[in-house]
Amino acid sequence: MTFANAQSGKEEAWLAGLEDTVEGFVSGVLPTHKAADNSSTTKAEAEDSTVSSTIHMMGILKLRKRLQSVERTDVGRDETNALDNILGGKVSLQLVSNTSVDPDTGEGVRSSELKVVNWAAVPDPAMTEIDFSMNFHVPGNFGTVGAIIIHNRHTFEFLLVSFSLALPERRTVIHFPCNSWVYNTSHKPGRIFFSNKLYLPSQTPAGLVALRAEELNTLRGDGKGERKVQDRIYDYDVYNDLGNPDSNLSFKRPILGGSEDFPYPPRCRTGRPPTKTDPSFESPPPFRNPRWTYVPRDEAFGQYTTDDDVRRLFRSIVQDVTVRPLISLAAASEPDGSFPSFEKFFELYAPEGEIKHLENLQPHNPNPIRHPLEFIHSFATSGEDPSTFIYPLPRVIAADKEAWSTDEEFTREFIAGLNPMVIKRVTEFPLKSQMEPSEYGDPVSAITREHVDRQLPEGWDVNKALKRNKLFVVDYHDTYITYINKINAEAGRAFYASRTLMFLTSDGTLQVLAIELTLPPPASGEPKNSRVFFPPDDRTPDGRITKSCAWELAKTHVKANDSAFHQVVNHYTRTHATIEPIVIATNRQLSALHPIKLILTPHFKWTMDINAAARQSLIQADGIIESAFTPGKYCLELGALMYKLDWRFDEQGLPADLVKRGMAIPNSYAKHGLQLLLEDYPYAVDGLDLWAAIETWYTDFVDIVYADDREVWGDVELQTWWTEVRTVGHADKKDAPGWPVLNSKHKLVQILVTIAWVASCHHAAVNFGQYQYSGFMPNNPTCMRRLIPEEHTPEWNDLEVNPVKNYLESVSNEPQARVDTATVQILSTHGANEEYLGQRNVQNWTSDHKILAAFAKYSMNITAVDGLINRRNADKTLKNRSGPVKLEYELLHPTSGEGLTGRGVPNSVSI
Repeated sequence: MTFANAQSGKEEAWLAGLEDTVEGFVSGVLPTHKAADNSSTTKAEAEDSTVSSTIHMMGILKLRKRLQSVERTDVGRDETNALDNILGGKVSLQLVSNTSVDPDTGEGVRSSELKVVNWAAVPDPAMTEIDFSMNFHVPGNFGTVGAIIIHNRHTFEFLLVSFSLALPERRTVIHFPCNSWVYNTSHKPGRIFFSNKLYLPSQTPAGLVALRAEELNTLRGDGKGERKVQDRIYDYDVYNDLGNPDSNLSFKRPILGGSEDFPYPPRCRTGRPPTKTDPSFESPPPFRNPRWTYVPRDEAFGQYTTDDDVRRLFRSIVQDVTVRPLISLAAASEPDGSFPSFEKFFELYAPEGEIKHLENLQPHNPNPIRHPLEFIHSFATSGEDPSTFIYPLPRVIAADKEAWSTDEEFTREFIAGLNPMVIKRVTEFPLKSQMEPSEYGDPVSAITREHVDRQLPEGWDVNKALKRNKLFVVDYHDTYITYINKINAEAGRAFYASRTLMFLTSDGTLQVLAIELTLPPPASGEPKNSRVFFPPDDRTPDGRITKSCAWELAKTHVKANDSAFHQVVNHYTRTHATIEPIVIATNRQLSALHPIKLILTPHFKWTMDINAAARQSLIQADGIIESAFTPGKYCLELGALMYKLDWRFDEQGLPADLVKRGMAIPNSYAKHGLQLLLEDYPYAVDGLDLWAAIETWYTDFVDIVYADDREVWGDVELQTWWTEVRTVGHADKKDAPGWPVLNSKHKLVQILVTIAWVASCHHAAVNFGQYQYSGFMPNNPTCMRRLIPEEHTPEWNDLEVNPVKNYLESVSNEPQARVDTATVQILSTHGANEEYLGQRNVQNWTSDHKILAAFAKYSMNITAVDGLINRRNADKTLKNRSGPVKLEYELLHPTSGEGLTGRGVPNSVSI
C-alpha cells in the first residue's frame, strides 16, 4: 500500500517494513509488543467516559547513541552510561495533539509517557542508527498528532534522527525529521519536536500554539551566564575573542563590532569570562579544544563522536602546520627562508596522479566517518621529517608549469579566478581616489591618457575605449591606502595600494595596460609616491621573468593585494561573518514550524561551528591569516573597514553587484534581464544561471506558502525575524541604506535569494578553488616582503642582474608558502556528506506535495545549469573559460564528489 503523505521514491528502507506492520494492525495479526508500558492513554481519556474508541498507532524512533565520552567533563561518566544502557527505561516519548487542548496547561493534549524499551540494543556494525518500535493507544477524540515530547533521563545525550508514526485506520504516516541532540532533561521540560507539516503563525493549530512559543523562548535564552555544550541558545556577541592579552599584550586586537570605528557583524555569544588584563575581552577556551568553544550543539560538525575527534585532529594539525614549519624551516638554506629557486617550488608536490597512494599511510577504518574538514586522506608526511608535507599538484600548473606567469592569465583570473568580484568598468578617466587629499595626496591617478593611448591597439584611444565600454580596472587604492604605512612598519612586510587598468580586446580577453603602485605620504601634506609599470615588449626564454623584473614584481604586488582582499573581505567577511547573525536570528525568531525556516536551514549548516574554529585557528591574533598575509595584524581591521564603507544587503546578490560594478546593465531583452558588458565573464555567466534557478525555487515556494502580500506583512514571526536581522544581527549597519522593507512576496523572495546566494554560490566561488589557484604560491602570493627598488639605485641594478633571486626574496618565503598550501588544501576539500544546491539529505523534510514538486523542478533546473557549464567549458571560442593554464572554470559547477575537486556549490558556508 502507499501512504497518503509519503514521498514517492524517497522513503527510507525501513518504511516498507513499517507499512507491513501497519497492515498487521489492520488485519489483527500483529503480535503485541512486549514493552514495560506499551499502552499510552491520556488524562482526557481517563476523565471522559464518552470516549468509546481507541486509536492504535505504531511509532519508529530512530536514533544514534553516544557510546563513549568526548568531553573532558565526561571523565568517570562512561561507567554510568554503560549501566544506563543495561537498565534502560530512561527515555520516554509523548504524543501531542494538534487540536485537542488541555484546559489545565493551554497546550495540546498529551498522551502519557511511553518508555523506550530494549535500550541496550546495539546496531549492526554496518549500521549507524538504531530503530525502536513503540505502540501507542490514544482516545478516538485525540486528534491529529502534531508534536512529540522526548524525555531523556540518561547520563549522556543521543542524536534523535527521526520519529515516524503510523496511523493504520487512516493509512497515514506522520513524519518528524528531528536530527537533533537530546541531552538529559531530568531538570527541565522535555524536548519538543514538530511534524513536517508546517504552519504560518496565524495558521498554527490550537494544540501547538503554546509549544511554538515555548520552543522559541528556549532558543533565545536570557543572555546570561556561560553557555554549556548542552545549551540550545542562540545569542549575539562582538568579536572580542581574537586575541588574549593575558598571554601577550601584543595579541590584543581591536574589538570588531559595536563601534563606529570597527563595525562588524556579531558572532555567537559563548559567555566565557573576561580576560584579567582587560575585561572588555573574552578569555579563550581552555586547551583550544573545539568542544569548549560553544556553539549550539545542532550547529556543530557531524553527528558522530568520531566526527568530533576529527575536528580535534584538524585543529591540532592546523596549529602544527602553522607553528612547526615556521620554526623548523626558518633555518633553511637561505637565511630568510626564501626559496632558492623556482624548481624548489615543484618539490612540494607529488607528481600528478600519484598523491592517492598516500592514503595508504592512514590508519584503516572499516567504517569511515566523513566530514567537511576531512583532508588527512589527501596529504601525508614524507621522509623522516614530519614537518615536510607532500601536496597534490595544483591544477594551475598541472598542464603548463609556466603559463601562470603570463599577462593573459594574470588578467583572466580577475574574471575567472578566486576573486572575480572586484573588477569594475571604468566610466570616467583619469581614475580618481575618494580619500582626503590633504592626508593622502593628489586624488588623481598617476596613469595618464598618454600612458593608456600608448598601450592601446592601433585605432583606439581613451575616449573611444570609454565610449565602447572597453576599459576595466581592479582598484585597491582606497582599500589599502590608509593602512600602508602601518603595514610596512612591520618586519618582513611590504605593501602598496594598487590599480590595474585593462582593455577588453576583440577576442573577449583582457589586456593589461598599466599597473599603478602607490605609497601614501610619509606625513600629512607631503606628496605620495605613485609609480606606473607597463608590460614589457618581450620575455626571457623561460617565459616567466621578463626583461623588466619590476613588471613581474608589480603584477605580484597586485596579486598580494588581491589575495588579502579575497580572503579577509570577499571570503570571510562577506560570507562567514555576515551569515552567522542571520543563522542566529532565524533560530531565535522563526519557529521550527515556520515554512521559511524550513528552506533557510540548509543554507546555515555548520556555519557557526566553522566560524568558531576560524576564530581559534585562522583569524585569531598571530594565527594563520595574520602570519601568512601581508596586512598581518591589520587583516580583520580591513574587513571591518570594508564592511563599514561598502557593505549593503541589497548589493550582496549577484545581479545588483554586477550592476554596481558596471559589469552589466539592465536589459529586459537580455537573458536574466541583464546585459553583460564583458560577455565571456565565467563567474557572472554561470552565476546568473544559478541565481535564476534559486530565484525560481523561492518564488514558487513563497507562492505556495503565502496567498498574497498581506499575509507576508501580517506574519508576526517573519517580520520580527527580519527586524532582528537588521537591527541586531547587523546592528552596526541598521541605519544604512539598502535594507528592503518586507512588505510583499516579491521583497521576501529577493531577501531569501540573496541569503541563499551568499551562503552557497558566493562562498563556493571564493572558497573551493583556493588550492587549485593558490596551492602554487607564486600564482597568488599572500605575503610580500620587499618593495620594488627605485630606479637608478644599487638595488635596482641588482634587480636587473639577478631578477629571479630578487623575485624569490620578495614573495612569501618557504615557511609561509607551506602554511598557505596546507591551509588552502584543507579549506578547498569537500566532505562525502556534503549537501549541494538542489539536494536535501534529510528524509521526509516536508509533507507538502506542492513544495516537493517545486523542489523537484528546482533540482532539475540546477542539473540543467550543470550541463550548460559543461558545454561552455567545451566551447573553444570562450577563451576565458580555461585560459593559458588550461584550468576550466568550474567553481560554480553545482555538484561535486568528495575531496579536492575545485568545483561544487554546497548549500551553506560549511568550511
